[in-house]
Amino acid sequence: MRTVLISGAGIAGPALAYWLKAADFEPTLVERAPALRQGGYVIDFWGLGYDLAERMGLLGEINRAGYHMREMRIVDRAGQSVAGFGAEIFSELTAGRYVTLQRSDLSRLLFERTRGQVESIFDDTIAALDEQTNCVRVQFERGRGRQFDLVIGADGLHSRTRALVFGPQSRFEKHLGYDVAAFEARGYRPRDEDIYLMYGRPGRMLGRFTLRDDRTLFLFVFLSTREELPATTDARKAFLADLYRHDGWECCQILAALEQAESLYFDSVSQIRMQHWSRGRIALVGDAAFCVSLLAGQGSALAMISAYVLAGELASAHGQYQLAFRRYETLLRSYIKAKQRGAERFAGAFAPKTEFGLRFRNLVVKAFALPGLARLVIGRDIVDSIQIPQYGLPSISRGTIV
Repeated sequence: MRTVLISGAGIAGPALAYWLKAADFEPTLVERAPALRQGGYVIDFWGLGYDLAERMGLLGEINRAGYHMREMRIVDRAGQSVAGFGAEIFSELTAGRYVTLQRSDLSRLLFERTRGQVESIFDDTIAALDEQTNCVRVQFERGRGRQFDLVIGADGLHSRTRALVFGPQSRFEKHLGYDVAAFEARGYRPRDEDIYLMYGRPGRMLGRFTLRDDRTLFLFVFLSTREELPATTDARKAFLADLYRHDGWECCQILAALEQAESLYFDSVSQIRMQHWSRGRIALVGDAAFCVSLLAGQGSALAMISAYVLAGELASAHGQYQLAFRRYETLLRSYIKAKQRGAERFAGAFAPKTEFGLRFRNLVVKAFALPGLARLVIGRDIVDSIQIPQYGLPSISRGTIV
């Protein structure tokens, strides 16, 4: 019971491959994209995910790749500050163990820790799964068929593995009423280093955050207005332009930069809620099993936590994979449910639906300056309330395939 196919090379996949390799399994990563994905949105990284990154020897690299945000600032149509707070609030809540970084940078660093240790297949994906008594036969879209002892879907919100084994996404998706888009521009001005700026109108928000190499990241969050998302990049750009073109602040300038952008992230703000995360020899991890939504702020850390627990339980079960899958769910399900409930509460704070909602949100944010209030309002959603087993899995060092 040693060979494990992991579908997805985002966050959960490489993290799971790392810990399985540490436990003397033979993991194989398969990723649909031709290479590791670049760009995308930024994440706030803290808590148990941060602790696990430290155990993997990644903390120095994560802090060098990341950003130490000084301020979150909400502005009006003239660009004047109307609310905000300093990052010391998060430092207080996390004991200083907190960093903001691009999701793609965390994915790259995790993958690099498995390079030379784990077989990786890019530009391919699972086409079919056939579970046998003693293995799972896997048909790939491009490569030859192979068999593995176990298959783990770590392929995100739109998991192909989940669809093949459990059914269509619509059975498990809970849409939170918003959609999201993000893109990068080079050479955009002005730049406000290490400050996250937000501008809002009822039902929509636009954020700006400076990155290294003269890049700027833009994030759109807006109420869903249609059954299906626009299908092409051009249609998505046109949709955003129609939605934001009459707004104030820098909206027109940002839309001009969007017109020149080569790539655009665009998706729904959704959660995945399933009764079970495994079936037979096949299990799900990270967003594929329990996406809490992009706006929750902890999806990447939860992916790393679930990968560690799943690997630890498989190592402890000595081949009894059914027992390992049950223990994995038992340990994490209540914790994940709490995170999903917190994400539902938090989603509306990005883009309140009314003028009154905007003003109320801004008053709450202003009040964070009062001692102890931030801990009272958001502390329960920031601080991890779970203790996970240690398992005794060793860290692995970088190596090369001979």
